[in-house]
Amino acid sequence: MFRVLLITLGLAFSASISGPVAAETKVPQSQAEISLGFAPLVKQAAPAVVNIYARIVTQGQPSPFAGDPFFEDLFRGFGSSRPRVQNSLGSGVILSPDGIVVSNYHVVGQATDIRVVTADRHEYEARVVLSDKEADLAILQLEGAQGLPYLPLRASDHVEVGELVLAIGNPFGVGQTVSSGIVSGLARSGAATGAGRGYFLQTDAPINPGNSGGALIDVNGALIGINTRILSRSGGSNGIGFAIPADMVAQFVEQARAGNTQFERPWAGMSGQPVDADLAQSLGLDLPEGIVISDLHPQSPFRKAGFEVGDVIAKVDGQPVNSPSEMVFRMSVQGIGATARVTRARAGQSDEIVVDMIAAPDDPPAEPVTLDEKTVVPGLSVARANPAVIARLGLSLATEGVVVTDPGPYGARAGLKPGDVIGAINDTAVTVPGDVRRALSDPGRRFTMDLLRRGQRLRLRFRL
Repeated sequence: MFRVLLITLGLAFSASISGPVAAETKVPQSQAEISLGFAPLVKQAAPAVVNIYARIVTQGQPSPFAGDPFFEDLFRGFGSSRPRVQNSLGSGVILSPDGIVVSNYHVVGQATDIRVVTADRHEYEARVVLSDKEADLAILQLEGAQGLPYLPLRASDHVEVGELVLAIGNPFGVGQTVSSGIVSGLARSGAATGAGRGYFLQTDAPINPGNSGGALIDVNGALIGINTRILSRSGGSNGIGFAIPADMVAQFVEQARAGNTQFERPWAGMSGQPVDADLAQSLGLDLPEGIVISDLHPQSPFRKAGFEVGDVIAKVDGQPVNSPSEMVFRMSVQGIGATARVTRARAGQSDEIVVDMIAAPDDPPAEPVTLDEKTVVPGLSVARANPAVIARLGLSLATEGVVVTDPGPYGARAGLKPGDVIGAINDTAVTVPGDVRRALSDPGRRFTMDLLRRGQRLRLRFRL
């Protein structure tokens, strides 16, 4: 099935014309100039854009009475469903001669069978080597590929609004199609529909179902973005499409080459909010720009570099940041192990501080525990809250104690959710993950569990 809400392209096209001294950007002066410019560009770039056919097997739902000694036979098959096969159609872009391909997570991220067809009709089996749902990106490796045409990446910071761009993909499965437009906007964060969060280029080049994962290229044939979704009330193109910038794609490829199977982002260990006009006035700023820090974790690299709550982050490596999503993007493209030059505003003064890009520390140790069949809630996984667990589950920086990382099938049925902090079981305090195993190994028939969920206190009561 097509993921209509998550199918859009972002295209960035820059027209560079060689002069006697240096190349300069020029707006085409006639329709003839535009037409003559696109044909050789398409011949150059189109062979590196592929069609992707993926098959996704969704797991069936077990009966809610499965395992129950009394009701299982009485309600056999009630509420259960069989596994279903879903077919997904999308596009991808070849980034190296040995068959590294980038596409969208929503196209191939959960696929069990992936077939890639190149422009010259060669077919390849492919496997996902790295993917990330939040970024909506996936890196594929084509089996047995060599000598393939590919597109170079262009730094996203050099893309400008108004540049001509081409979107290349396979809309509606009709075959490889090229559409043209301009870059309509930069630094679009949270503007696209769907579950994904991030930082996008915006284009008016027509994008439709099947274009997801396709290329957004400039007039030199360089890849500036991966088409990911559109803003639409009808499901078709309304001229508002979004593309994931090439800088993020480059970081994905780098981590895939390094052997990562999950994308790792640097950890900021802080939370903040955009500076609006009222905040700017109270902070003594001339303009409402940047993000103001509202909380800092004790292990945050920003705290260690000298930042404090109330400081304003205006730029990262010279690029403005005006939302948390932009901040995450700027850090992500730097990568873990690098450093970033962060411009800080405090008390009317501005300075630049170097901050280390680090992974979220697993300190103190998480001590993960998964309950077995001998316990009351088999399959329940818990861990001690630390920066790594907090970052993975998207919890508040102040989270402490023992956290549910996976409720398992029985825990989910009882009402547990990932991120729940377990305070007590049967009125006995829980301080370490092992306390959960001991408490739920009790042969009793009635249990109470005190939880903290997103700041709200809850008590679950369940009986065996």
